[in-house]
Amino acid sequence: MSQPASNHESRTSLADYRTALTTRAARRPAVASVLARLPIAMIGISALLYVQRETGSFAVAGLVSAGSLVGVSVGAVVQGRLIDRFGPTRPLLVVSLLLALSMTALVTAIESHAATAVLVALGAATGLSEPMVGSASRALWTRLLPPGGARNAAFSYEAISMEVFFILGPGLAGLLVMAPWAGTGLVLGVALQFTGAVLFALSPVVQAWGPATGSPGSLLGALASPGMRTLAVAALGFGVVIGFVEVAVPAAATEAGQASVGGLLLSAWSLSSVAFGVAYSLRPWPRQLGLRLPVLLGGFGALVALLAWPSSLWGLALMMLLAGALITPQSTAHSTAIEAVAPAGTAAEAFGWVLTAVTLGLAAGQSVSGYVVEHAGPGAAFLAASAAGVVLALIVWLLRGTFRPARPAPTAPSLINA
Repeated sequence: MSQPASNHESRTSLADYRTALTTRAARRPAVASVLARLPIAMIGISALLYVQRETGSFAVAGLVSAGSLVGVSVGAVVQGRLIDRFGPTRPLLVVSLLLALSMTALVTAIESHAATAVLVALGAATGLSEPMVGSASRALWTRLLPPGGARNAAFSYEAISMEVFFILGPGLAGLLVMAPWAGTGLVLGVALQFTGAVLFALSPVVQAWGPATGSPGSLLGALASPGMRTLAVAALGFGVVIGFVEVAVPAAATEAGQASVGGLLLSAWSLSSVAFGVAYSLRPWPRQLGLRLPVLLGGFGALVALLAWPSSLWGLALMMLLAGALITPQSTAHSTAIEAVAPAGTAAEAFGWVLTAVTLGLAAGQSVSGYVVEHAGPGAAFLAASAAGVVLALIVWLLRGTFRPARPAPTAPSLINA
């Protein structure tokens, strides 16, 4: 049931983490979810490196990567709506099969040096068919745990685990592209994602998850709620800031003559994000979610401005550690906020909209950052990222009045001891 915002603002304790992670019914889907989500960051980079290796062109590889991002953005919402309507099992099994087929077609096209348009189209199809296990996993916690500290801890676990995957994924992709066959990382990543999605979909507690009741009739679905639209703006700002930084940091490393450490620098803020994410969940601030979203986004933007200050890569690494502290708290706040503002019966779709907003923000930030870096340097890109984050945080703050509970959903049977 959707709860008033105040019910979602309680702090989380370490005991809450223990309660969430030892819930019997969650064990199998949680392990399956790890398998499905581990290669999320690995697949995109593996595809980029594989295409570049076979075509000799970063431009073509970038277009294929962009096509995949567009596919993921659309697929997140479509799959979320299908999961809400039919339950997760059938949609996830179908898209897993489509993922295997589209990936086979993409690899065949790469190996046969097909036209760029064909590669981009197949890249988009692959992104569209990536199983949205993350959205289903987050929504599952609302069925397994009652509102309060344990459920908030579960959302925090989801955000922290994603940060860990984004630390490990690029490194694995970089290692596997050096294998005798450059497509090894791509195929391995898809195999893990396929296996994890199927195991998750066939978990007893997931199969018991039937169609949602009380779904709104609006074509807007989850976005029928003004609060969801405000949350989407916050998620967009989060993605924009990260997108700027993901281009500007490697550019700064290249400018310093140390291009190879660009990826390591980006990992730095993921490390602090994981560490601080747990600490923040124990005492979240501000207490009101309607204020928490703009404060965290604005603070993130302000801290990113500090990245323009250091004159050395060591200094940049330290500033990255500082700025990264607010990544996981934002991801957790997004998950918690969905409970308060998503219309009844749209939990999975709502998570899909948040993912779509972040992905579109990433694409926008990366594209603008590339232009700024080329014409004014990495420092200017960091300042532009900061300004974008602060402006979007101000918009979220002005819209804070929309952040009120959506109409409640009918009470679902508890699955906590299933």
